[in-house]
Amino acid sequence: MAPSVGVRDARRRPKDRKQQIARASAEAFSELGYHAVSMEDIASRVGVTAASLYRHYSGKYDLFRAAVLNLGEQLVSATAFADDESGDSPEELWERSVAALADAAIKTRASGGLYRWEARYLQEPDQAISNEQIKVVNRRLQRPLSALRPELDSRQRWTVTASVLSAIGSICDHRAKLPVNDMRRLLVSLARRLRDADLPPVSAREKPGRRAAPSIGPAGEYEAILAAALRLFHDHGFRETGMDDIASAIGLPASTIYRYFSGKSAVLSTIYRRAADRVSGDMGAILAMAPDERTAVGQLIDAYVWRTFAEPELAYVYYAEQLNVPAEDRAALHNIQRSIVEGWARQVVAARPDLSVREARFAVHAGLGLVVDIGRLERFADTESSRRLIGRLLRVLLLPEPV
Repeated sequence: MAPSVGVRDARRRPKDRKQQIARASAEAFSELGYHAVSMEDIASRVGVTAASLYRHYSGKYDLFRAAVLNLGEQLVSATAFADDESGDSPEELWERSVAALADAAIKTRASGGLYRWEARYLQEPDQAISNEQIKVVNRRLQRPLSALRPELDSRQRWTVTASVLSAIGSICDHRAKLPVNDMRRLLVSLARRLRDADLPPVSAREKPGRRAAPSIGPAGEYEAILAAALRLFHDHGFRETGMDDIASAIGLPASTIYRYFSGKSAVLSTIYRRAADRVSGDMGAILAMAPDERTAVGQLIDAYVWRTFAEPELAYVYYAEQLNVPAEDRAALHNIQRSIVEGWARQVVAARPDLSVREARFAVHAGLGLVVDIGRLERFADTESSRRLIGRLLRVLLLPEPV
């Protein structure tokens, strides 16, 4: 007697179906963004029907939550040995921990962007779990760091370990290629350089400059629209911001915005083009005047840090909303970004012959992402000491050690 359909399906269903769904959903959310993914998208990647996903998850958010927290749990699990009493020296424990984090990042590179930029869509209780995961990993790194560098205070230790995690996680923000063993070695090396960095103090007395809210000033409606949209995209996200919200922020009817932009996506594309053009323009001016490659890299760093702190919303939105840029504009903007990274990498290689061009690309990506990550840790306090701190971290990543 032939088995029933239900029995036959049960026999065919792989034992690791839930793990397959988890991997596919993590990659889909990372590639397309939380809002753009449907249950049907995930089902097609696994080769099942959307209805079958509900055997394992209650809905899209449940899948999303599981994907994000699973990525964090992999970092926690990868460094669990750091809590055990062992005979490792602080140096050995540091090296083991960083190597484990690098391996985890490489393994989940295709979906790691989800953890870095889409986790903001977690609901508050789940966000708390995610935050605690990253705190656990930071504290595990700080244990050997405290022994290796007892002169660092608590704030400096958090800066160092957050910088290390930023550099390792930066590989999820780009698709530059490097053999796995070389990638791992480079990440471990960048982490060691950050660990040993001589950090300038950050003054608690300095007061950051205050930036005015977007309004229709001398620059006119067009600039006011872009400024208001940028602030709203930063504070609430692209998907949660409507044209009416942008208009209301500067006291205009929504119809006025359509004189300048065909829609919200056109506003975002303009913001992206502006961010890329400014960094590219700075690079062109600096490379035309710098007397040597080391000076050029230092000036590129200073200009990039200054721009990021002057317009922190622009820097954050540039990373966080990439998936929402219209497809027709994405290729051109990607090529501009690649040209910028290539220009920086050539100068870095000329200043640091110990790096290949491919390694320099990874180091540049790590540096550019670090400005945003540590800038957020510093709450983008636009002060001289904060800019000097982050400029120092970039110099550690991109320039040779002082003789």
